[in-house]
Amino acid sequence: MAGLVRNRKALVGMIILLIIVLIAVAAPLLTGYNPAARVGRPHQPPSAEHWLGTTRIGQDVFARLIYGARTSLAVGFGAGLLITVLGTALGIIAGYRGGKTDEIISFFTNMVLVVPNLPLLLVLASFIGQASPMVIAIILGLTSWAWGARVTRAETLSVKQKDFVKSAEMMGEPRWRIMTFEIFPNLISIVGINFIGSVIFAIITEATLEFLGLGDPKTVSWGMMLYNAQKASALSVGAWWDILTPCFALALLGVGLSLLNFAVDEIANPRLRTGNSMKRWSSLIRSGEGRL
Repeated sequence: MAGLVRNRKALVGMIILLIIVLIAVAAPLLTGYNPAARVGRPHQPPSAEHWLGTTRIGQDVFARLIYGARTSLAVGFGAGLLITVLGTALGIIAGYRGGKTDEIISFFTNMVLVVPNLPLLLVLASFIGQASPMVIAIILGLTSWAWGARVTRAETLSVKQKDFVKSAEMMGEPRWRIMTFEIFPNLISIVGINFIGSVIFAIITEATLEFLGLGDPKTVSWGMMLYNAQKASALSVGAWWDILTPCFALALLGVGLSLLNFAVDEIANPRLRTGNSMKRWSSLIRSGEGRL
């Protein structure tokens, strides 16, 4: 945790994420408007009364933005957690147990990896119909764990050859305890990268599915804001605030999570810390020029 705080990318990413989470939690305190109610004229531009304007049917865009953050964050972190738990558990079991267990898990992992993810999600969502955010999160979790399982399995194959794992086996430790307390703690960086990447993927995919009209129209989320703005031809009629607001929110959240992801990757792989290396090279070059 201390390493993350000292990392500039992680610090900026955490600040962005914390601001968005706090705004989502404090939504009832930040606006008195109901995000689903008509509270103004259609496509009213930003003003003191409506900070981010209104939609085609007169809904307050700011209210929909901050309440929609709750839904998008819930889907992202819920699906990300499910993807990470499934991928980590299956990857550790396959890598440590080996044999038939590894073959069976690897077979299903390869089968899921072969099927294109987004077309599969489109088919499942269209089959279900107007999918709620919870349904979308479950679909994402059950169809997107394979990459994490593959990476975790490969790392487990390396960790299980370490001396501390061999010592635990010689002492007669149960397999579940070895996997939980000996192997898993050494995969925290991989798990963290997998979780953050899965959250980004889930948030963007949920917005994509809802933008294509496969979400529940009664839901207040950033994806449904995009869908409603596109359906109302917001840009064509000059209501830029209606469509750019959720786009900016998704981009900002993506930037924050990506910075966190890059920071965790740098901490787990010191060779990626190019900034300090470049500084050392620059100082060496300057000192060499001084001697000349």
